[in-house]
Amino acid sequence: MNECGRKNRVNADEWREIVELRRAGGSISGIATRLKISRNTVRRALEFEAPPHDHRPRSGSSADALRPRIAAALDADPDVTVAQLHRELEWSGSRNTLASAVRRVKEERSPRATGIRPSSIRSSTASDIPLFSTSFVGRDEELHGIRVLLGESRLVTVAGPGGIGKTRLAAEASAAYRRAFPDGVRFVELASLRSESLLPQTILDALGFDERDTPERSATESILESIRNKHLLLVLDNCEHLVSACAELISILLRSTEHVKILATSREVLSIPDEHVHVLEPLSMTDHRDPDRPGAAIELFENRASAALSGFSVTDSSRDAARRVCTQLDGMPLAIELACARLTALSVEDLAERLDDRLALLTTGNRGGPSRHRSLHATVEWSYDLCTTREQALWARLSVFSEGFDLAMAESICAGVPVDAASILDTITGLIGKSVLQRTTSEGRVRFKMLETIRHFGAGKLSDDEKTALRLAHLRWCAELVHAARRSWTGAEQERASTRLRENRANLRSALQTALTDRSPETLHLASGLVATWFLWSSAFSVREHRMWVTEFLPLGDLTEDVAPRLYATLGLLQTMQGDRSEAVRTLDTAAQRARELGDDAALAFALQTQGLNTYLGGDFEAGARHLSDALALYERLPGITDLMWTAHIEMGMLWSSNGQNDRAAEHFAFVHTHASAAGEKWMLSYAVYGLGLVALVRGRHDEAITLAIDALALKRAFDDTVGATLVTDLLAWAEAAAGSGERAAVLLGAASSMWDSFGMQLYGSQHWVQRREVYESRARTALGDTLYSASHRHGSTMSMAELIAYALDEKLTDAPVSSSDPIAGLSPREIDIARYVEDGLTNKEIADRLVLSVRTVEGHVAHVLRKLEITRRYQVAAALAATRARRE
Repeated sequence: MNECGRKNRVNADEWREIVELRRAGGSISGIATRLKISRNTVRRALEFEAPPHDHRPRSGSSADALRPRIAAALDADPDVTVAQLHRELEWSGSRNTLASAVRRVKEERSPRATGIRPSSIRSSTASDIPLFSTSFVGRDEELHGIRVLLGESRLVTVAGPGGIGKTRLAAEASAAYRRAFPDGVRFVELASLRSESLLPQTILDALGFDERDTPERSATESILESIRNKHLLLVLDNCEHLVSACAELISILLRSTEHVKILATSREVLSIPDEHVHVLEPLSMTDHRDPDRPGAAIELFENRASAALSGFSVTDSSRDAARRVCTQLDGMPLAIELACARLTALSVEDLAERLDDRLALLTTGNRGGPSRHRSLHATVEWSYDLCTTREQALWARLSVFSEGFDLAMAESICAGVPVDAASILDTITGLIGKSVLQRTTSEGRVRFKMLETIRHFGAGKLSDDEKTALRLAHLRWCAELVHAARRSWTGAEQERASTRLRENRANLRSALQTALTDRSPETLHLASGLVATWFLWSSAFSVREHRMWVTEFLPLGDLTEDVAPRLYATLGLLQTMQGDRSEAVRTLDTAAQRARELGDDAALAFALQTQGLNTYLGGDFEAGARHLSDALALYERLPGITDLMWTAHIEMGMLWSSNGQNDRAAEHFAFVHTHASAAGEKWMLSYAVYGLGLVALVRGRHDEAITLAIDALALKRAFDDTVGATLVTDLLAWAEAAAGSGERAAVLLGAASSMWDSFGMQLYGSQHWVQRREVYESRARTALGDTLYSASHRHGSTMSMAELIAYALDEKLTDAPVSSSDPIAGLSPREIDIARYVEDGLTNKEIADRLVLSVRTVEGHVAHVLRKLEITRRYQVAAALAATRARRE
């Protein structure tokens, strides 16, 4: 083939479309525009008499000698089949070859419509890829991921729940990558098919290859005969309700062909050895490259809303409401599209308010779409009908969880007829396979989550009695989770306990809301005991939220007497940390009085300890020391209250440090450091390390103070202790200022100031602590000057906790950018991929297969790579990449 032909080739599908459009009167320019190809490509395609295969010039067929006998047979019986001719003519060659000869004879005998030889063009478009009137939004990375998977494997399944966009992604991938397949793409929609036995025939009908009316051969055999030597992409859309039949047939196709690739979409994975699964996630609310920019969900909302309501755009005033809508709809594309259809009657704000009952609201939408997609309820019902009885029952029960659960939680709370504890694992596995549940992992732990829409649907399948029983079981489990954390809080299991609290934050909130709604004696007792756990603000909730929950339960008159004093003391601690000392005085007096009346020494010690902290922060060191000493004396006589006793030692150390008695302060900090280290505890250890750093700073050992503050901050990483991390950041800033590092001090002071504001008053609202900070602020400002100090302070105030810790520990959150002198820096991501394949010695054809591209496209990319790397031969690519790696190292 000459150079012009090589650069303007098309696959079989495109050739058929070009010929069909030309027959219909289309101009070359119009065809090129419609198919998004060049006019030269159209002209070149029209020169072919039949579809091109593998981009090789067509030569004569070995069956051409039979053509006169074929013509005579057709004259005798126009409906004669290829199979009959195969027997009558005693043909020993391939039946496909004979079929091609028969087709050419029929074409020659048919009328000529234009100057083009007719062909066996299918009556529909050559691939039947669905066409969409709306734009494709938010899935570019997933589209690239499908390309990579198709390059590496022959079977890719796009899995996910209904309405998440599996069909749309498969259609876009088919259209985008069709030129990588010389024999084209076949898109087979299976949603309307209800009989497994008809699956092979349905696929055969969609293929449209050769003559197939051979009754002695099964539909599966005919499929194999049609595609055995084809370079084809077969797309099977919506396999979930025929999953067993699809898995069996796909396995046969893969074993019996070499160049056919299959892209399947399904709510349930096929679970066969050749399968590579791409789990499709909901659209994101923010751009992962820039959290300040709206994500694909918001982009889709604006796009579809503007289609429903001419001139619509997301404005500053409606952006928050649009985000709420997308968040409530889990970033589900179908749900967002259905919601946008409501904007003809509702404002964005109204829509956000009404979405609590999303399944009922979103009952209208695109009447042109499949019936299972015309309402959100129908979409989820489709998945529900595919589940077994056990799966349906467990789906409903799992709706009691909020934002995730693990296997043990499901077994503890959801077991019961017809799903006993022993069968829950298998049932969960089935629900994952059907995309009802999503599996997540973090630090080696496996959890499961359910999209809110799916959870809402499951809850609707429960009776009122079932809901009540499940919510009570859930509350009991959450209460035990918190009690277990308290029991292990001063040991080696503390970090794990903190993680369990943090990952079940939404479940704790849901359980507490259950108690506030039910208000039975049992639920109130369980919930109030839960929120009376004094350290929840370090792991489960923020200080503000913890205080909110305590104040919700305190006014309720049905609290048991053993809980009330602890609840008051916990509130007093939270008020103290926020700097609300006058309120804390009244609350702690009540706590102490209730504890004395009940003879509850543990609650009394907690109240006295917090009174000591509150009084000391207010500047009364003597009264503070007295209260703290009384509390420590009580703790010495009480077993099992190590956590609060260690806390009292830390607070006494802070008091003596502020009072200039550093030796006494160091004794208290060292006491906790020794015992916490021995027990494998980390949280109180971080405060002990902080305290020793505070002593080092006061003694003028600035470098030691910096080291200890950094160590304390590193320990804080395992917890959500904003209060403690802020306190340590201030210490580190003071030590950096004292050591002469003015810029670091200013950045850290800005970060600490911003974090104090996030939960309360600066430095607990303590005047003498604020005055200590001002000394070091002044040093940093003097060293830097007002302008640089203010700029550095502002920079620190914008840092997230992760950024702050990375800055304090001199870590980098991301890799350093590549130097502009690096020759590879000028390559696009696609060109870098191709360069690496060239380095590995792959040919252009092999690279095209890996990346699901046409050979022509790869040729163009290779030429660009050589030009940008300023080399002329392929073998030089390896040397250029090696030189770049050496420079980076």
